Amino acid sequence: MMRGIGAASALALAFLAGMAVPRPAHAQELPVVRLHAAGSLRAAMADIAQAFTAAYGIRVEAVFSSSGLLRERFEKGEAGDVFASADMGNPLKLAQEGKAGPAVLFARNRLCALARPGLALTPETLLTAMLDPKVKLGTSTPGADPSGDYAWEVFRKADAVQPGSRAKLEAKALKLTGGPSSAQPPAELNPYAWHLKEGRADLFLAYCTGGREVTA
Repeated sequence: MMRGIGAASALALAFLAGMAVPRPAHAQELPVVRLHAAGSLRAAMADIAQAFTAAYGIRVEAVFSSSGLLRERFEKGEAGDVFASADMGNPLKLAQEGKAGPAVLFARNRLCALARPGLALTPETLLTAMLDPKVKLGTSTPGADPSGDYAWEVFRKADAVQPGSRAKLEAKALKLTGGPSSAQPPAELNPYAWHLKEGRADLFLAYCTGGREVTA
């Protein structure tokens, strides 16, 4: 999930290049690769698509959404050529169902805690802040978006640090992004920054790459 054509991006580009895409009868029409990708990969995949088209003369039609929602679209019969998911579970499920080829790991990310201005956090105080009844804790939607699944895994691990934390965190977590009915921010505005600015959340568990956009 890096900008430009780095190691992971080069692998994704090579994967796209390996797609068997027939050339159209009319020379002026570019052949197309239909790309479905996780929203967290938007910036990186946009760069990859641009470089891929320049290198191979094949246009990329991209659809960005939550990985779980994209998987459901494929299961309902939507056609596509490349699925760049934010996890391995969704593409592996499609492969097991015979709806996709083998899944290949090509990038990694991490989960970070994004806080509104004025909410001071350290690794030592993070769990206390998450459990604070006055702190609105935002996450993505488990099941639909792997970011939400990863947040729920954090809750599970928190229970080992402070027993009872998991139930409290799952009960208070606000599933603000990644779901089929999640509110959408204005165009070009980072969803995490938008929710923090609008006061819907004081603290958001999200991908670290999204955090860079918040603080940029």
